[in-house]
Amino acid sequence: MKTFLENYHGEDYYLYTLKKGKYTISVSTYGATLCNFIYDGVDIVQGFENVKSYVEEVKYMNAVIGRVCNRIADGRFSLNGQNYKLFINNGPNSLHGGEYGFDTKKWDIEEIGNTLLCHYQSKDGEEGYPGKLDIYVTYELNDDGLLFGYTAISDKDTLLSICNHAFFNINGLHSLSILDDYLTIDADEYALVDENGLTLECHEKVADTPFDFRQKKKIGRDINSSNKQLANAHGYDHHFLIRGEGFRHFLTYENAHLMMDVYSDMPGMHLYTANYLDGLAHGKKGNNYPSRSSVCFETQYYPNAINMEGPKKPILRAGEVIKHKTVYRLRSK
Repeated sequence: MKTFLENYHGEDYYLYTLKKGKYTISVSTYGATLCNFIYDGVDIVQGFENVKSYVEEVKYMNAVIGRVCNRIADGRFSLNGQNYKLFINNGPNSLHGGEYGFDTKKWDIEEIGNTLLCHYQSKDGEEGYPGKLDIYVTYELNDDGLLFGYTAISDKDTLLSICNHAFFNINGLHSLSILDDYLTIDADEYALVDENGLTLECHEKVADTPFDFRQKKKIGRDINSSNKQLANAHGYDHHFLIRGEGFRHFLTYENAHLMMDVYSDMPGMHLYTANYLDGLAHGKKGNNYPSRSSVCFETQYYPNAINMEGPKKPILRAGEVIKHKTVYRLRSK
């Protein structure tokens, strides 16, 4: 179902809604943003009821992030012997695609059965990245959950690492905290960050650190511990190296009543506990969003991998087709 959302700066934006079983989702043509994700009557993502708030109040919330999510050091990278310069928008680094990433773009959306197919064509040189890129994002509702996937092709070698930046709170919009919710992450190691939030190539074992979620643990149990890494990021804002390869289980997020399992074929996952929300946003149904009132599970390549030796680099070769998917499965306890 397609409904008019808002005219913002002379552009008309629309909301597409799908329902299947206990699930309802709504996706906006602004940023291919997952505006609503309802399970059994509970909306489990924060968000807004108009485009203006996504633009002016909380950037990136629930949107498609690209061409490259997370930070690229100094906004610079080299590909095929050529140096590229990106827009600096986060301290000394480039973040989430630059000044006007995919989250700010107007997407075409088509409803096909139980799927919303979103398309955007990124021009050669957009935000400093080479290649004309066609990106197709799918939101597919199935009986057991939501599949977020993407397919892309470029006419030149380029970089591509897409994620959905959903801000989850499985308690619903009324909840002001996720710190008493539980999290289990299938990772033995996590990556360190510097004082600017840039992910470093060095990583360490989670054992005996606040980053150990191998067994179910309250998200807030260790978040205020005296720890240099927590201080650097003002909480959890770190990449976890998920065990295994291919499509596999990443994590379980739960409270007393509801459980969400996340599966993906991406190399890892960046955990963000919404440390920089300030409680001033005018959210859905009059709700505000204070710090740590939601949690993000950004399935992606290792951040800044293009400037590193070890991690798999998010390089899309000319003419190749790349596909990735992340699945969110919910069930009541």
